[in-house]
Amino acid sequence: MAKISINLSTGNLEKAPESDVIVGIDLGTTNSLVAYMREGEAVAVADDSGKNTLVPSVVHFADSEQIIVGTEAKKYLLTDPQNTIYSVKRLMGKSYKDVAAAEQYLGYEVIDEDTDSLVKIRVRDRFYSPVELSAKILAELKKRIEATLGQSVSKAVITVPAYFNDAQRQATRDAGKIAGLDVLRIVNEPTAASLAYGIGLSQDESKTIAVYDLGGGTFDISILQIQGGIFEVLSTNGDTFLGGDDFDRAIIDFWLKENNIDPQILTENKALSQELRIAAEQAKKTLSTDNQYTERVGEWTCEITKAQFESLISSLINKTLDSCKQALNDAKLAVENIDTVIMVGGSTRVPLVKQTVSEFFKETVNDMLNPDEVVALGAAIQADILAGNNKDLLLIDITPLSLGIETMGGLMDTIIPRNTKVPAKAGRQYTTSIDGQKNLQVAVYQGERDLVSDNRKLGEFILRGIPPMPAGIPKIDIQFILDADGILTVRARELRSELEQSIQVKSAYGISEEEMARMLLDSIQNAESDMKIRALLEARNEANNIILSADKFLTQNTAILSEEEISETKKLTDMLRQSVEGQDKDAINVAMDNLNKYTTPLAHRAMDVNIGEAIKGKKL
Repeated sequence: MAKISINLSTGNLEKAPESDVIVGIDLGTTNSLVAYMREGEAVAVADDSGKNTLVPSVVHFADSEQIIVGTEAKKYLLTDPQNTIYSVKRLMGKSYKDVAAAEQYLGYEVIDEDTDSLVKIRVRDRFYSPVELSAKILAELKKRIEATLGQSVSKAVITVPAYFNDAQRQATRDAGKIAGLDVLRIVNEPTAASLAYGIGLSQDESKTIAVYDLGGGTFDISILQIQGGIFEVLSTNGDTFLGGDDFDRAIIDFWLKENNIDPQILTENKALSQELRIAAEQAKKTLSTDNQYTERVGEWTCEITKAQFESLISSLINKTLDSCKQALNDAKLAVENIDTVIMVGGSTRVPLVKQTVSEFFKETVNDMLNPDEVVALGAAIQADILAGNNKDLLLIDITPLSLGIETMGGLMDTIIPRNTKVPAKAGRQYTTSIDGQKNLQVAVYQGERDLVSDNRKLGEFILRGIPPMPAGIPKIDIQFILDADGILTVRARELRSELEQSIQVKSAYGISEEEMARMLLDSIQNAESDMKIRALLEARNEANNIILSADKFLTQNTAILSEEEISETKKLTDMLRQSVEGQDKDAINVAMDNLNKYTTPLAHRAMDVNIGEAIKGKKL
């Protein structure tokens, strides 16, 4: 198959030069990196000083609408937390309900409307998705690698945690697209780390490895089986709120206690809080080599010994071992079955971490590579394999364009993303949008654009005879099965009635290399406008559902609402109706937020009254 290269500045198709670079990106919770292959070796790209390869995964929105990413943005975490977004990776592909427990850890506003819609972050009167925010971090990495190479970069391999689900992986792909990157492959972080250590590059190699990843904010343990160049994740476990930041907090708490300082001072005095945090982070690093750390912070002397530090964090490290035990149990393996233990993440530099993990696995851990860079380096190696520069490895065939179905508003919902290895099987559950709906049309499309009108229709069928139920109650499971010959079978099944219908189509029939390349070019060039159209249509769909709910709520609960409450609810509902007619998705989101905030306490009161009526006169 011939290589097709796209010139993004001219829109022309060109024969790809041999030096065509595909970069590897580690899009991290705390820090992100970009790496590439230079003279046969994976190299992480540094900043202008040539010293720091890490780009903090922080986005700050300044008053002037200027957007700052990275080290400069990090300075605003304490001085302007509402407009400084961090740890956005934890929100990728998540709904409001998913992040309810984590909301207290965030300094910015996450809109919680108690629905299954994807989460939104409010910055003043604008609303951003995690995809848009991640795209800004990826764009910063793209800018860094382009400055280093002196040429445009449009192709990338991006890593994700092994536990990321389909929605989170698709969100990562979408972020890459908005940043102007064609994401050729999504690679599991433990797989990338293995490649960086050269494990799995040989077709003859057979190993079972553990990848212990302790970063600034999260911990993951993955057990992988590698055989014949194929990586299989046997199990994964961890804690999304355990990392080096917790080591720092343990030191801060120790200093507060030693100096008889009221912890409330950290909330009242942000400057002091920042000073203590920086000192604690420095203490952690110093105690990796020295036995004592002393620093003056404000009017207090803050000192700690290595023994005291290790005593403070031992319980935290033991929590990671609990996850390791569970991962081994899930994989049905014993410690003796693990051939190699790879250390990933900056917090694995702490000597007690290495010592404790070595003792648990009964072998010396492998930490020869920079733990901050190892995932990005592995992604660069995977990119090099995709570029065809490693002739010893055979790449499994992939699907050239994304496959999905049409959803409300003419949107394309991708079920099998492009570059997925075939054969492949994937599915999602849908429901009806109208009360009593008996039929559901399933239209299958191929392409990379957000609107189905910009993609290629492959076929359609109708699932008939759905038992009449209220909208949202039926559960319709749609499965895409793509075989090794590119033949796609689509099945739709209503789970309550077990009604089923299917269609078979040839996924790539009639599309030439040039047409395929043009479709990819269109998707990248129009990514930003597509995202705006999708966001507007999704906001309208969500708003229309809320309007229906509000009207129904007023009809059913008139007796328990005051005239003022009814009037205000109607007024806010009408304002939402008006905003739906417009073209501003932020205005729709503001109107939705205002209506939800006002009606939530009314809904709670109505529920209490209705429950009271239902149980009146009954013994409990």
